[in-house]
Amino acid sequence: MLLSDPLCQSKDSLKIPQSCDIVVVGSGAAGLYAALKLPSHYQVCIITKDTLKTGASEWAQGGIAAAIDPADSPMLHYEDTLKAGAGLCDPKAVKFLVEHAPEAIKNLVELGVSFDRKGDNLAMTLEAAHSRPRVLHAADTTGKAIVSTLTEKVLERPNIQIISQAVALSLWLDPQTRQCQGISCLYQNQITWIKAGAVILASGGGGQVYAQTTNPTVSTGDGVALAWRAGAILRDLEFVQFHPTALTKPGAPHFLISEAVRGEGAHLIDHQGERFAFAYHENGELAPRDVVSRAIFNHLQKTASDPAHATVYLDLRPIEPERIRRRFPNIIGVTQEWGVDVFTQPIPVAPAAHYWMGGVVTDLTTQTSIKGLYAIGETASTGVHGANRLASNSLLECVVFTAQLPHLEIAQVLKEDESFPLSVIPESPQWSQEIEQIEKIREALPALMWQCAAISRSHERLEFALERVTQWREELAGFKLCQYLLDLSPKHNLVFKSSIPEQSLRICLETLNLLDIAYLILKSALFRTESRGGHYRSDYPDTSPNWQVHTLTQGDRWWTSPINS
Repeated sequence: MLLSDPLCQSKDSLKIPQSCDIVVVGSGAAGLYAALKLPSHYQVCIITKDTLKTGASEWAQGGIAAAIDPADSPMLHYEDTLKAGAGLCDPKAVKFLVEHAPEAIKNLVELGVSFDRKGDNLAMTLEAAHSRPRVLHAADTTGKAIVSTLTEKVLERPNIQIISQAVALSLWLDPQTRQCQGISCLYQNQITWIKAGAVILASGGGGQVYAQTTNPTVSTGDGVALAWRAGAILRDLEFVQFHPTALTKPGAPHFLISEAVRGEGAHLIDHQGERFAFAYHENGELAPRDVVSRAIFNHLQKTASDPAHATVYLDLRPIEPERIRRRFPNIIGVTQEWGVDVFTQPIPVAPAAHYWMGGVVTDLTTQTSIKGLYAIGETASTGVHGANRLASNSLLECVVFTAQLPHLEIAQVLKEDESFPLSVIPESPQWSQEIEQIEKIREALPALMWQCAAISRSHERLEFALERVTQWREELAGFKLCQYLLDLSPKHNLVFKSSIPEQSLRICLETLNLLDIAYLILKSALFRTESRGGHYRSDYPDTSPNWQVHTLTQGDRWWTSPINS
């Protein structure tokens, strides 16, 4: 991070460490909580490619789910999660999640997270597909409240170093044992290798692979792409959750209008004012997210002259005004900024890519298939979300599974005074031509994925997109700029003569990662010939009992595995 940033001025260092005990990639709720939960005798290095408070956790509005009310129970939370997951949740993982949820909330409260209260008790609201009000919140900025608290605590810890404006490039594996022993990163015009006893991937999802997404710009699937290229096993990559209600106005960001708004009583209506969602599901606007997203998609296909750019509306007027002011001040402010007064008019909304259920396979201790490599948060596939994540289980997953990190076996790092060779790289005139082409691909990819691999998919469209993505990947692999990233040599540091190569390399890396993510989603979506949860195939519209299995991939091999009981 730049020294002028007040968030980390006391914690940041211009000198990147040559070695540390643990490297955490990502600074959202998962990454920050990981750094705090690790024993204080470990030297921890957090690598974040932007500043703190820029990840998707910061944007999470709805809340965090936990069965702590006497009228609720972990068993009910368990059943709701399994139902939302459309048959692909791992029961053992879900049981672990819901049983540890009360302890997770207790830990957050002890850290200082200020959840809303009703009298002396924590306030809870109902969200879609929950059978009881169990979602704790801090107005409508719960993610921000959690991340702000975690950030403050991280800045107080002398054993934690934050390296901001740094981009993770590749994992460093031992050539004999294949154990992860560090990472390379791009930082201040240098490519540097950091040796570590363990690497924890907490870099979030890959929403930027789609043209319409609620994710921040940093969500380019970095952790999943790094793990895949290193040979880790990935799971269920076809399952992408599209949030049904993102603000949709020309020039405005796709700001997520929280599920909690519908839970509090808002109506989903079309341009004629009809509550159309009940024609698609008996629970109307409180049906699971994938159902509501497809209901909007199908309704616009039937009623709009230009479905791709049309909207439906979220009407908050049935909710008592004072309740809106208390629960949704952030939504009020953002929508007012874009010319919508929620007290007198409905909000124009449409679906947008929101959460990736798939990721790097982990066990209950966050261990991946590569020893020494761990994954948490949206980067990981723990088995709790199945084919469709239950609302407000994502922040809970971050906290519950990250809390297992203190029990991990961390390899000892030898603090030897080894100086790695340093090569000075001048900027090549060829790079400007290459980066121009890379930027064109980066711009075209999300539109292609939105058209071919979003809410409704088919074999023909998926194959078309896969052919295009494969061509782009091959094209980039031949660029000199990309070869610096794909052919890195461990223990060999590179320094560039100006800041221009660093900017170009970052664009190149994110484009490579997004292309890999697109490739993985497309291949997995073609592989699963049914519709289930966040994966809908118009040519296979039914859910098949033969496909009640996970899809796994490692390298270019795809196979299925049974649900872990």
